[in-house]
Amino acid sequence: MIDEIIIKNGYVIDPEQDTIEIKEIAVRNGVLVAPQENRSQNVKYIDAEGCYVSPGFIDMHVHIFTGHTELGIDADLVGIEQGVTTVADAGSAGYSDYAAFKEKVVEPSQTEVLAFLNISRKGLTSGLSELANLEDLMSLEEAEEIFNKELSIVGLKARMSGSVVKNSGIKPLKHARIVADRLNVPIMVHIGNPPPNLQEIFPLLRKGDIVTHAFHGKKHGIMDASGELIPEALDALKRGVLFDIGHGTSSFSYETLLKFRERYNNPFTTSTDIYIKNYENPVCSLMHTMTKLLELGVPLIEVVKSVTLGAANALGTRDIGTLALGTTADITIFKKMEQRTILIDSEGAELEVNQILKPYMVLRNGKVVYNDESTEFKGARANR
Repeated sequence: MIDEIIIKNGYVIDPEQDTIEIKEIAVRNGVLVAPQENRSQNVKYIDAEGCYVSPGFIDMHVHIFTGHTELGIDADLVGIEQGVTTVADAGSAGYSDYAAFKEKVVEPSQTEVLAFLNISRKGLTSGLSELANLEDLMSLEEAEEIFNKELSIVGLKARMSGSVVKNSGIKPLKHARIVADRLNVPIMVHIGNPPPNLQEIFPLLRKGDIVTHAFHGKKHGIMDASGELIPEALDALKRGVLFDIGHGTSSFSYETLLKFRERYNNPFTTSTDIYIKNYENPVCSLMHTMTKLLELGVPLIEVVKSVTLGAANALGTRDIGTLALGTTADITIFKKMEQRTILIDSEGAELEVNQILKPYMVLRNGKVVYNDESTEFKGARANR
């Protein structure tokens, strides 16, 4: 019986220390421990030569409520099979359907599944205009009941674009603000085409709230015509509101991200907003999205931090996204593969890359749950 795993020879990325270095990672009884000279005979060695070793990747915006919504995709298909140990469903389920979501998605998935609960009771189970009828909003009493009961729920989701709210305007977000303040949880806010305008949305957001689709290329976004953040967006960042990519079908623009990075040093989180209709194109996976960021000039350590420590902090979780000793051994081992590829954003802009990130092995709770042996990596060189 194996009681210890040693991962050796890999380039270990520690997002808390901002380091990339070759060293050993030790796992015992499902948690990270310090490597020891005197080891038991029951040790499994994983040779990660030519690969990177990281805390398990977190995709904090997915849609995985299969069979109940038109968006749903299998959690493990976009989770552990893509090098992602934890996903957070972003509002597919509401109060009325969370029990079904828990039974059919949270419990059977090998990937850890968390959730932002839709402020609409129906979530996305009755279509994509869930905030058009204010009578469908989850009550404060219902919210307190379900948040006290379900530990996998990490916050609220409010999709604030015209096609979702119809004539409800800013009212659903005002209601979400009241609920979030009572529960002391963050709101993930989807932004897109107005109404409501960002000038109404951003003032309602507090420290720890998350703006997903922050870097879309649509009109009335976070950047003005001169390439500066609109005042309300800048004030939100100063308050501690978080920006998240949330790639999606129509919500990530290379141009917008580049303009943002030219002028601002604020970190952001990286997520996919992946679902059945954008899985093959343009999103594909979290690692494809990360590859795009690398080609746009974001350093590897920053990209990894945006899907590990940064995402974990946004979700309010302390036991994932880290290599700290004593924490759960969720680990992603990945590589850079030489492969010329054209990657497109949501606006159709093309980006030619010569290397892409691909998963090699995934550990969840200290156990190997995914292993891609299709390519031989021993002796390969990792690019730093």
